[in-house]
Amino acid sequence: MPEAPHDQSREEARAEARLTAARLSDEGVVALALTWIDNAGVARVKGLPLRRLPEAAVEGVGMSPVFDVFLVDDAITSSRHLGGPDGDLRLFPALDRAVALAAQPGWAFVPADRYRQDGLPHPACQRAFAARTVERAEERGITFRAAFETEWIVQRAEDGSYPTDGPAYGLHRITDCSDYLRDVLLALEAAGLTVLQVHPEYSPGQFEVSVAAGDPLGAADDAVLVRTTIRGVSAQHGLRASFAPAFEPGGVGNGGHLHLSAWRDGRNLLAAAEPSGDGAAFLAGVLRELPALLALGAPSPASYLRLVPSHWAGCFQCWGVENREAALRLVQGGDEQANVEVKCFDLAANPYLAVGGVIAAGLAGLEAGATLPEPVQGDPALLPPERRPARLPTTLDETLTAFRASTVLRDALGDVLFEAIASVRAAESAAYGTRQPEDVVAATKWRY
Repeated sequence: MPEAPHDQSREEARAEARLTAARLSDEGVVALALTWIDNAGVARVKGLPLRRLPEAAVEGVGMSPVFDVFLVDDAITSSRHLGGPDGDLRLFPALDRAVALAAQPGWAFVPADRYRQDGLPHPACQRAFAARTVERAEERGITFRAAFETEWIVQRAEDGSYPTDGPAYGLHRITDCSDYLRDVLLALEAAGLTVLQVHPEYSPGQFEVSVAAGDPLGAADDAVLVRTTIRGVSAQHGLRASFAPAFEPGGVGNGGHLHLSAWRDGRNLLAAAEPSGDGAAFLAGVLRELPALLALGAPSPASYLRLVPSHWAGCFQCWGVENREAALRLVQGGDEQANVEVKCFDLAANPYLAVGGVIAAGLAGLEAGATLPEPVQGDPALLPPERRPARLPTTLDETLTAFRASTVLRDALGDVLFEAIASVRAAESAAYGTRQPEDVVAATKWRY
């Protein structure tokens, strides 16, 4: 069996796990949802009794590496390195992130890191990839604060009707769903999350919640925890929650915008209205890689039903100051609050891949001294053709072409993870690329 990870001895890991188990037991937990996110953006899980946590922290929990080539519909493809029935991995619980689930009494959410049988990190572990990119940045003296916005649509489970007919962003919706939204807020706060706001969104039955920023790895963990909590509260209220990029053909789907700020020596590199120096180079690196980054942040065939002009989806390769039509929106708000919002991402994304990919692209921009173009004002779709920025890919096939051409992302992800992602994207494009929008929506709307 492998040694306990993170440079802990077996005795240290077991002692920490016992303390964690005692804390969770005091909170009424009897079972653990040991969770990882696959390359299709689907949360997978191994459940185990709480009493097994000390053993799991030392020995890990077995799982197959084949999940790295699962598709959104649970079909299985293969890559140059992964696929088939052979092999095994070990899931190790991230004990510092274990949290009781208020909406699922008796259960706790625990993110997992994946290791090989010989104790070495699994080269396709997405959570480890995010951690590596953060470490690379720290070697340059740069740290980050990150958070994901979560949009979702609810319908009544019994008949598929919406629980409110209130207008977009309307108080009417909070009135109709006040008990539900109160319980969402309480459950998120009980999980240790700091909720900044919860409000109705544009589409029928749609809401959004924002939580406070944290370190990038924690932000990705939080993104999964937020959705798990919302899904649990929804079930308690007889509702069904969808986080899919497209819920109705032609409608405005769910975004999963990533907010990120970069810091060095206590200074926010993105605080200026027009960033310069390393802040500008970081943004330029992200902007340059956006077509390829969509393979990580807008990875579903359904993502391209959402990425349409004039819908605040950020489907043009440009940046702008407080411009909600730009793919990169520079959010102002002083030194503490300034950040970049990646608007072209959605919740089909594996959040560890999304945040790690953006940081890797930004670091590449720093290393190359990349130059940031002029910001775009107004709706890019309405600009004259000669001034209009390039459109981001409009199909998963186009995104896959850009992804395969990206040496930045291949180097950052490593060949094993890169090839697994490419294989999943290719298989999903082949399976859904020629289907009608209503078929794509029907196949994906409840999967993420």
